[in-house]
Amino acid sequence: MASLSRSEVIRSKPIADGLNGIRDSFNSMCEGLGVSSSVDGLQHIGHEGLQNLSLDLGTALLSLPASRILRSNNGNKNLFDDLLRLNAAFNNDDFDFERVTPLLKAVINNESDDIIWDKAYAAVAEFTPPPRPLPFLNQTPWSNATSGIVNSSELRKYVDDVLKDELGSSLYIGVPGFYDAFFGDVEELDSISQAVFAKCQEGGDPLFREGRGWRDWPNEAKEPGVLTWFEEQIDQFLGFATDHSNVLRRLLVQPNQRLEGSTAERKLDVGFVDNLDAEDNSKCHWSQIMVIGELKSNPGGDTLSKTWLDLARYAREVFFAQDTRRFVLGFTLCGSVMRLWEFDRLGGIASSPFDINQDGLQFVSVVLGYLRMNKTQLGFDPTILEADGERYIEIMRHGRKERLVIDETMRRAGCVAGRATTCWKAHLADDDTRAPLVIKDSWQYPERDEEGEMLREATDKEVVNVARHYCHETIHVAGERDDVRGNVRRNLDVSKATNYFAQRKKAEGSMLPPKSSGIDSSRRGPSTADTNKRKRSSSSLNAPLPPKKRTCSSSPTKREQTPSAHNRIRRRVVVRDYGKPIYRASSCVAMVAALEGCIEGYESLHGRASMLQRDVSIGNLMMNEDVDNPSWPSFLIDLDLAIRSEREKPSGARSKTGTRAFMAIGVLLGEKHSFMHDLESFFWVLLWICIHYNGPAEKPTVVHRFDKWNFTETEELAESKKGAVAHEGDFKRMVEENIRPYYKSLQPWLNRLRKVVFPNGGRWEKEDRGLYSRMKEVLREARRDLDVAAD
Repeated sequence: MASLSRSEVIRSKPIADGLNGIRDSFNSMCEGLGVSSSVDGLQHIGHEGLQNLSLDLGTALLSLPASRILRSNNGNKNLFDDLLRLNAAFNNDDFDFERVTPLLKAVINNESDDIIWDKAYAAVAEFTPPPRPLPFLNQTPWSNATSGIVNSSELRKYVDDVLKDELGSSLYIGVPGFYDAFFGDVEELDSISQAVFAKCQEGGDPLFREGRGWRDWPNEAKEPGVLTWFEEQIDQFLGFATDHSNVLRRLLVQPNQRLEGSTAERKLDVGFVDNLDAEDNSKCHWSQIMVIGELKSNPGGDTLSKTWLDLARYAREVFFAQDTRRFVLGFTLCGSVMRLWEFDRLGGIASSPFDINQDGLQFVSVVLGYLRMNKTQLGFDPTILEADGERYIEIMRHGRKERLVIDETMRRAGCVAGRATTCWKAHLADDDTRAPLVIKDSWQYPERDEEGEMLREATDKEVVNVARHYCHETIHVAGERDDVRGNVRRNLDVSKATNYFAQRKKAEGSMLPPKSSGIDSSRRGPSTADTNKRKRSSSSLNAPLPPKKRTCSSSPTKREQTPSAHNRIRRRVVVRDYGKPIYRASSCVAMVAALEGCIEGYESLHGRASMLQRDVSIGNLMMNEDVDNPSWPSFLIDLDLAIRSEREKPSGARSKTGTRAFMAIGVLLGEKHSFMHDLESFFWVLLWICIHYNGPAEKPTVVHRFDKWNFTETEELAESKKGAVAHEGDFKRMVEENIRPYYKSLQPWLNRLRKVVFPNGGRWEKEDRGLYSRMKEVLREARRDLDVAAD
């Protein structure tokens, strides 16, 4: 039977009356509801009815002999295997039963066996199994991200590995509709491109000839020749265009020259820059790069992940240098094979490839599109407005519009995929005192609790030493929620990407539980249900955006468990407390006092609001030494990853990121998060500051031994940290060899704090709220110490 075709199997193993029970069940449901038993009745039986009917149908199909003989189209043993997985998914309340409706209709209508099995194949093709179980209960998995790199040389060999982890299975190629989504709104692009391409084909020796391609295209496609040719073509295209006065950018060709604005030396093969005067020897900054490009001489490089990673590295630099960039456009040119790319906070998507020597019009359209796009089409944020030399945003607060003038950029996370937090110092436009406010934008998983709601609750409960809520909102662009899948990617369907199934398998593999670390489950502690529900913020920002060409529809009510369903939403929070990181304290004593105040803030958040902040790091511990600033003297910020201390289950977010250098050992090993882990993080922050900073006036130093903490595997990092604190003599020697002169007087107090956090050099065995007071007492004694005070 195995060699039979599908139609032959279906004829030899008929369904007969094998599905009569399904039709009887459906008729019974409809009769009980008093509705027609035609297929229209499916609209009335409700979610539970559809679920039960689907479960019965799955069981019935599995019992049919044909299911064991029909081949699988998904690489499994047979169709039986596919149906078994599908049937298991039916029991999930989140399953989208619209996917199985065509099959149900075929069965209810008693269609032919061929049609029913065709619908069954379609149903299993649409289905993707839910992610495998999380490594530990109550945990969202940690993911590695370049935004967590701190005080590093950012050597490419290390950063590339982290960037690869960050992007993981999130790069999709061959996404249908890409060109229309990102180029379709460029004004008059089609007509201008066609006119220019027509001129390229004119004359006895045209620039482009069908069947031969572009004149003067370098035979071996070596980089220097391609770059020279590229520049010349653009000049020709602009010369042919009847109106190119609105072109405000040009091609940048500096593959061997470092661009300014990156931590380590970074070069760009080719790109479009917003400086019309830029020459081959001009010094350009990453903030000027509008479109990124990567060249390879071999056409085979188009499908290599290394090529994609090279382009992603450029995208990371652009994102970091441009604080209002929502997404970054780019391209690869491998030989004469071109592919268009878009990078955003979920990863990257790309078009199908095309040969520029075969599709000359497409090449002309792409080049002119990049030259003619407005800033919003290039990925800049239209909610950041400009007037009279000032940047500002507008918010709705208490039913009234307020203008917040941006004074400076405080922070921009350096990553491609992730929360990509950006913070600006600002003030109310009509406030003569210019009392500081902080605006924070970040791209959040929709499953995660809104930080703004948690901040408002903490403020209402009078939590001390935590940034106080002013307002928050989900950002809207062109009247739509600013999310990646809908607003940025224009609802392009990555499940239709040519590498979707390969990436899906990679994503499933990344959810496998880690190797056992010998963790005692009793240490994870009990948890109780958290039934608190959060209200969606009704505030929004409506910035103009040209109308989009929607390539497919997407229902916001559908909840899927596939990579194609992953999403991030841009949320904005404004707080009333402004300060500087504690590592910029004016004195050693001030830094220690600020650290103590931040621990008090964490304790207050935990005690009064029952929240765990879960991201204690040097960037989230702030202080205020300005007597005219009404902010807290020291305070904790960033509740992006905060959770209820007694929540029962994870949020459902795909992953969470943090700063690995400050993660507690137990967190690195996958334990359920406890306030004890965050208190341990305070210790790692203090140690890090003493080793990397030599006072507020000097730049931080890079220490090779600790630079590796940014890049090493989590279990290896956990072992390194355990080794660092286990033995008193070894710890004191490590500190002696690495501590900066500015903090030399804190050396004995670091060891005192180590003894409190790691009693007998080991990790905590049970939760102990007394640790709060013991840590604060050590820091108070350190402040009183004459050696510290003298500094």
